[in-house]
Amino acid sequence: MSIVCGIPLLECVYCLACARWVWKKCLYTAGHESENWGLATVEEFMPVPQLCRLILAVYEDDLRNPIWEPPGGYRINPDWVILRKNYEETQCRVPPYLIYLDHKNTDIVLAIRGLNLAKEGDYAILLDNKLGQTKFDGGYVHNGLLKAARWVFDAECEFLRGLVERNPDYTLTFAGHSLGAGVVALLVLIVVQNLDKLGNIERNKIRCFAIAPTRCMSLNLAVRYADVINSVVLQDDFLPRTTMALEDVFKSLICLPCLLCLMCLKDTCTLEEKMLKDPRRLYAPGRLYHIVERKPLRIGRFPPVVRTAVPVDGRFEHLVLSCNLTADHAIIWIERESEKALDKENLKRHLM
Repeated sequence: MSIVCGIPLLECVYCLACARWVWKKCLYTAGHESENWGLATVEEFMPVPQLCRLILAVYEDDLRNPIWEPPGGYRINPDWVILRKNYEETQCRVPPYLIYLDHKNTDIVLAIRGLNLAKEGDYAILLDNKLGQTKFDGGYVHNGLLKAARWVFDAECEFLRGLVERNPDYTLTFAGHSLGAGVVALLVLIVVQNLDKLGNIERNKIRCFAIAPTRCMSLNLAVRYADVINSVVLQDDFLPRTTMALEDVFKSLICLPCLLCLMCLKDTCTLEEKMLKDPRRLYAPGRLYHIVERKPLRIGRFPPVVRTAVPVDGRFEHLVLSCNLTADHAIIWIERESEKALDKENLKRHLM
């Protein structure tokens, strides 16, 4: 009799726990994460749309007749693209990339594209990671991304050195999206430790913009290199928040919504103190720029604002239940919303 009476009680407890989780997740929005951050200035965020356009250029077959027309005024000068490498030339060790000599902004840019769903080599890079497998400079990093970054450094070190020596006043910028963002973030770690191999370029002339990055380095490294690495995340983007093994994510593409819900449940039920104390836990790298364009319980998009900080107690810890969590990962949307955010701030300055 006691067993029979206990069953409804357990069901009630289970239902209450589920209801609490759903309520908590429905109230949790991406804006909560950055609500106490400061606003980014126009000067520090200005390069983002241009670098998004350069990353998109890696996808183009003909830069003089681009498939994706830029929404703003920034266009790629095909004559300034001085090197391009495709999958055959990289031996699938890293996604395709280009090197661009930007004379207008006195900048040398190496841009790497994002994940190609049709290429097994890209999956091999992304899924080559075990928790705590690879130590680097006193922290932990993603194993596959580090291998790809080392390949790029070895392949292009001499070429970049020549560009730096011929253009001593230029900055050296690394930019990438998604998988490419993780590669350039770790590439910058290697570059900073080997400045002598690049003509002794100063650290303050090196910068990295990781657009919608995968989590690729431990928190101590993410904070230590925040003066060089910048991560840009649009609203609810799932990848910078994905703490579950990426192998499990891509094995479950058919039922990705179910998996994301399970990940949300796991994040909600795991004590935050326990998560943050693990030194092997990987994070989005460097200084964070969060583009916020939607508000809770509001319909439609609003003029975007860009908030920025260097969090030292965790960053993008929980997945957001949102119908935009995959759409916000698209670089074309990140470029457009970045443009809108800059236009809004420039207009505000003009009115003042």
